Amino acid sequence: MNSYKTVKSLASDELTEKRSRFIGYCKPVKSEAEAIEFINKIKKEHWDARHNVYAYSLREGQIKRYSDDGEPSGTAGMPVLEVLTKSGVVDAVIVVTRYFGGILLGTGGLVRAYSAAAKLGMTAAEVVTMELCSECEVECSYTQYGKLNTLIIECGGFLDDTAFADNVRLCFHIPTDLIPALDKKLADATSGSIKTEVKNEKYFEIN
Repeated sequence: MNSYKTVKSLASDELTEKRSRFIGYCKPVKSEAEAIEFINKIKKEHWDARHNVYAYSLREGQIKRYSDDGEPSGTAGMPVLEVLTKSGVVDAVIVVTRYFGGILLGTGGLVRAYSAAAKLGMTAAEVVTMELCSECEVECSYTQYGKLNTLIIECGGFLDDTAFADNVRLCFHIPTDLIPALDKKLADATSGSIKTEVKNEKYFEIN
């Protein structure tokens, strides 16, 4: 998989439904242990809440877990998990804390409230696309620098660093599948004297 969607940072938002307060928290995580640690942290912070419902989805192992935390089966954890799965978001955990307001919402009301609070939390955390990129370097002369700098960006690359010494070394990352097109244009622009040197592969946020 060359790309996936996740959330950018920890955030929260809330709503009130028939005097019940629903607080939706969403956080990026990389492992089940990290997800559970965050869930326990929210439970500790909101020890006096009636329910701390959660769901998380992880890329590695395609793990999906949820808990109704005492709410009627199918009315809380599963709707929260569906917010993640329907949006395609992975490596993320959502916890929805409920302070009961004294008025029963019914099964349909609970599903709508938990779904809405989960969506608010996820939106606040900002959904981003991560794409597999190659971290690359090219070395060129000072006269070639301006042309290559522009060419890398035009081909979909993102400049990370530039080192000026006897020659100029450009460090950048670019979606891996765009490297062949970049190398062709580099060859055309430098009579075949310069080609990208791939150092590593990792996922980067692509806007």
